[in-house]
Amino acid sequence: MHIDTKCVHSGGGTDTVTGGINTPIFPSSAHDYLDTDHPTYPRYFNTFNQKVLVEKMCELEGAEDGLVFSSGMAAISSVLLSFLKAGDHVVLQDEIYGGSHAFVEAFFDRFGINYSFVGTSAEAMEAAIRAETRVLFIESPTNPLLNVIDIRAVADVARRSDCITVIDNTFATPILQNPIDLGIDIVVHSGTKYLGGHSDLSCGAALTNSDLASRIRHTAVNFGGNLNALTCYLLERSLKTLAIRVRQQTENALRIAGFLNGEPAFGKVNYPGLPDNPGHDLARAQMSGFGAMLSFELSGSGLSADDFMRKLKLIKPAVSLGGIETTICDPARTSHAKVSAKVRTRQGITDNLLRLSVGIENIDDLIEDLRQAAQA
Repeated sequence: MHIDTKCVHSGGGTDTVTGGINTPIFPSSAHDYLDTDHPTYPRYFNTFNQKVLVEKMCELEGAEDGLVFSSGMAAISSVLLSFLKAGDHVVLQDEIYGGSHAFVEAFFDRFGINYSFVGTSAEAMEAAIRAETRVLFIESPTNPLLNVIDIRAVADVARRSDCITVIDNTFATPILQNPIDLGIDIVVHSGTKYLGGHSDLSCGAALTNSDLASRIRHTAVNFGGNLNALTCYLLERSLKTLAIRVRQQTENALRIAGFLNGEPAFGKVNYPGLPDNPGHDLARAQMSGFGAMLSFELSGSGLSADDFMRKLKLIKPAVSLGGIETTICDPARTSHAKVSAKVRTRQGITDNLLRLSVGIENIDDLIEDLRQAAQA
């Protein structure tokens, strides 16, 4: 099946009571355990609604098995701590989601886990590998500067060094990028973003092969970051429209990036879909679209970031991203607020940088809103 069809028809459970075409919701947290070696319990990641949701997501990402979590950070922390222990070493891109960066800095020293933050290239990752390196963690396109890393090259580096690879695929979604096909071992998502898509769910996912999923499950059971039945149902419902949403958002983002790039009120525009972007050719090679996220700086408008956002009439300043509505934020105070100013400077995240999550609205309305705010 094409991925559009998989979004609608893969996974799902049969309603044997009414014959309904939607997956039934089974919210019970208590189940009969007699005559079974594997009792059902939400924290064990083995309820009906969890299983059918994972089945759909595995179809989309080309995975064998996986887990759904209560947040993206629950997925990321559970995955990393499934394969790292005291004395081990992990190599991570420096330019990753601020919450992931802050988690590593806040806890890995305490756990005795060594780590190196490096530039966004397979060469930088390889140069940082040590004898005790166990995991390579990447993100592409990156948050919030939309830089692109050669995923296949990273996978090749990891294979030669006997390391496990993990990618945060939140920005690309399985519609535009399938890292497992490029050699990556584990794909994680903040499902709160595009997978949920309506700014009303908190969830995450980790998708991989059966062996690695079993190891992640052993850790996750103890951390307790499972997803409840109702949210599983709502996420499954949202995934049915994922392809059509992401493609419209991506089309809009490309148009907006072109507009911003030609307006004197706006400075540098970070979007891999622009032909002069350093990651353009690589993004074309490993993605089927350039995504719906972009960032830019203000230059000639004379407005501060806050003033500019307050003058927008349609686009809403908001934390998070990936919804059907277009939202904007300054990463220095939102996605990367938990990392130090020193780290933000090193990454190139200025106080005047704005990140735009493009929705499905009419493109002319979105462009006009940006234009009027800059000219107000």
